[in-house]
Amino acid sequence: MRITANMEYRRKWKKPSHDTILIRGLTSPAKKDLHTNQQCMKYGYVKLAAASPAITVGDCSTNARNIAGVIADVEGKGAEIVLFPELSLTSACCGDLFTHPAFLEQAHKALDLIAESTLHKNTIGIVGAPVYHKGSVYNCAVVIYKGEIKGIVPKSILNNTTGESRWFTSGKNLPKECTAQINGKAVPFNHNLLFSTATFKFGIEIGNEANAPVSPGAVLATEGATIILNPNAEQAVSCSHKRTRAGIEHTSSRCKCAYLHADSGWGESTSNAAYSGYCAIAECGKIIADTGLFITENHYTISEIDIDRIAKRRIADNNFTENGTAIEIGIDQRKSENKEFTRNITPLPFIPDGKDYSQRLEEVFNIQANALARRIAHVHANTCVIGISGGLDSTLALLVAAKACDICGKPHSDITAITMPGFGTTERTHNNAYTLMESLGVTIKEISIKEACLQHFKDIGHNAEMHDITYENSQARERTQILMDIANQQNGIVIGTGDLSELALGWATYNGDHMSMYSVNASVPKTLIRHIVKWAAENSGDKKIAETLLDIIDTPVSPELVPAAENGEIKQKTEDLVGPYELHDFFIYHFIRNGYTPEKIYFLAQKAFEGIYSKETIKKWLKTFLRRFFIQQFKRSCSPDGPITGNCNLNPQQGWRMPSDTSGKLWNEMTDSLE
Repeated sequence: MRITANMEYRRKWKKPSHDTILIRGLTSPAKKDLHTNQQCMKYGYVKLAAASPAITVGDCSTNARNIAGVIADVEGKGAEIVLFPELSLTSACCGDLFTHPAFLEQAHKALDLIAESTLHKNTIGIVGAPVYHKGSVYNCAVVIYKGEIKGIVPKSILNNTTGESRWFTSGKNLPKECTAQINGKAVPFNHNLLFSTATFKFGIEIGNEANAPVSPGAVLATEGATIILNPNAEQAVSCSHKRTRAGIEHTSSRCKCAYLHADSGWGESTSNAAYSGYCAIAECGKIIADTGLFITENHYTISEIDIDRIAKRRIADNNFTENGTAIEIGIDQRKSENKEFTRNITPLPFIPDGKDYSQRLEEVFNIQANALARRIAHVHANTCVIGISGGLDSTLALLVAAKACDICGKPHSDITAITMPGFGTTERTHNNAYTLMESLGVTIKEISIKEACLQHFKDIGHNAEMHDITYENSQARERTQILMDIANQQNGIVIGTGDLSELALGWATYNGDHMSMYSVNASVPKTLIRHIVKWAAENSGDKKIAETLLDIIDTPVSPELVPAAENGEIKQKTEDLVGPYELHDFFIYHFIRNGYTPEKIYFLAQKAFEGIYSKETIKKWLKTFLRRFFIQQFKRSCSPDGPITGNCNLNPQQGWRMPSDTSGKLWNEMTDSLE
């Protein structure tokens, strides 16, 4: 099977991962930091860590020294928060020891040991510990920063399946202004504390509280927490890890937040259970860094989360309105500018990865096909009329039309596929178009546009040897006229082939290929189209169709509007004119979906395409993208209907909306200032 350069490129980047970092007894290498950037915080990133230290059951002082060592290690890597598991100071398995005053006193003193170790550290530590308060014991998360305990969050929803209520009291009914005495110091003590720094706010839900119908974390998210921490001590059983991952991703998606999970691991008692030690960092529905299971050492995962991205998601959602039920605790955290940026930035944000790859591609394809089938049924169309060039976009549109006919119970012969060779049509694209049409069993028409265009040039007084915009666009409009008129003849609808990337750039002839009666590719970017066509090839069950589709993937993207080279090869290559589509799709995703500034997009593109494109190349095409995006809005404002297949789209009714005469001056000036 032929694999294109783009496919090889995707394969190279497909499986980003953060290796688990072991503190002692290294058995596998830690992932090396990819970049050092002294200004990464300038772009809204916060470095977080979730850790699972080895535990000695009941030995608070040993555990405290171990925890302090982990805090020191992650502080050296620039972490601003490190989360430890539930009851990590004592172990979660101490049973009736939780009711012994001497044991509780030891735990309180151990908290002071940890606090003292952080006096000159810049990392906020969250440690699980039992806390004695007014005759009751609470299962708590203790927030420690620069030698002080800043607040204590007691668990409010106890896990009765493990008998927690035998030892602990729920913190749900504590008075609002409650404080607890820890070694003679009064500390804010409540289940709804919200911790605030200059950059972010975080809240805490402990263990099984995350599974409540209305979890404390969800409430704190609506109160402004952009980071939710979940110290946990869950017993590992069959399939529990799968449920845990799904829960982390779901909560971070639903609450539009970063979510840290740290589970108890090595050293916990195995009298009745085992503990996996799983740690994870998620953001807006996706785990961006995690550890393995059952590691027999201290270990943690560390990565950056994107506060800007979270803020953009919440602005778009409009459901995160603070009502003042949380108690806010300020933390004056010093900012360290010297940060090592380790987060993987995928260069192909529209391409699914992992086990869901094929499923996601099929899902997009089925959305397109079912939407078209419904439109065919609604307008009582006899035929689908589609122009076939032998390129990627028209290929996918034809495959979608064939699937739509299958859904409607119509034969593929009800698709009128028209190839319209012009001045730049090459033998390769023409042959591929014919082979695909014949293999799918559609009705084939060939109508040359050369004579019609030459007559048109004569009518308007245009020199046919002048290969300018008039020369090119007249061909596109002639093709659209043919498609529309044949659709009228056959009581059919014209299927548009243009994609999201072309819409963003305005790379379409107004009232030419810009127009159709239903545009099936309008929300599918060029990079994703390539992968869907490859998926279709692999699942076609027909060797000839598969070979043709793979050759179409290998063919350079071109409108073929100027004559071919002397050797018959494509002379006019789109990506030479407007830039690489993988760059433009990267820009589209982060500008539209994430709302990033040109400066941040430029920063991320350098990380994502390191060794692929130079800074100068990225800047050049970013300027092209932003300039064209604003001046070409008028084409998007009158786009035909088409199905929305993803969260990033330019549909003028439900997607991106902007006046056609909006100035791009602000963004152009920001791009000009990039270095």
